[in-house]
Amino acid sequence: MNSVQFTAESSSNGVLERDFTVNGVPGVLWSPASTAADRAPLVLMGHGGGNHKKHPAMSGRARLLVTGCGYHVAVIDAPGHGDRPRTGHDEAEIAELFRARAAGEPEGPIVVRYNDHLAELAVPEYRATLDALQALPEIGTGGPVGFWGINMGTAIGIPFVAVEPRVTAAVFGQHWPDVLAAKAQQITVPIEFDLQWDDEHISREEGLALFDAFASKEKSLHVNSGRHKELPRFEADSAVRFFARHLGGAVTS
Repeated sequence: MNSVQFTAESSSNGVLERDFTVNGVPGVLWSPASTAADRAPLVLMGHGGGNHKKHPAMSGRARLLVTGCGYHVAVIDAPGHGDRPRTGHDEAEIAELFRARAAGEPEGPIVVRYNDHLAELAVPEYRATLDALQALPEIGTGGPVGFWGINMGTAIGIPFVAVEPRVTAAVFGQHWPDVLAAKAQQITVPIEFDLQWDDEHISREEGLALFDAFASKEKSLHVNSGRHKELPRFEADSAVRFFARHLGGAVTS
């Protein structure tokens, strides 16, 4: 049976942060510091490539959801990231990526291939993590679950949401459609999708193709000018409002 083992705990500004492992996979769970008796929705997040579970983008988004909606938020380190060791395969793919970057060659084919490999490993880990977290009394089974992941978080999140019926709404964005479009066609829950119009790695056509692939009756495309790493911070506020609409709970300032 999948179970959570908590390894550390701290609290600040109304947010309780607990490090945990599930089957040896490290993660972090953020929750309201003063948990009420009632259960609250859970949002799982996926971090970007080369980052980790406590990257500022993850902790910042988590705090918005915890303080703004009263949700629980969890992230696990992707294989070969954060507190997890790299394999020989990881090292080879990263070296190839740096080589292509230095040579001015397209990075997309390498990133797509490597992220697809990571997703095969991470999807079962996310499902086990969801099992374990829903066993906690403050989360419970049957409650609303969301997923939020951009870049590599999308590469892992789309295959995860495609096979996980417990997820009821998701925020994705900024990835190539190559291996993800077929899986996106299996997703029918509400989607919010972020796209950078001047992305130097992912063309507009590729970004639009992935958005178009989702079978969701409700899906919103958020397009902003700017390059790959210039996604506006206000899109995080939009995502919080999106989850509040679909998972329940009012957004507070």
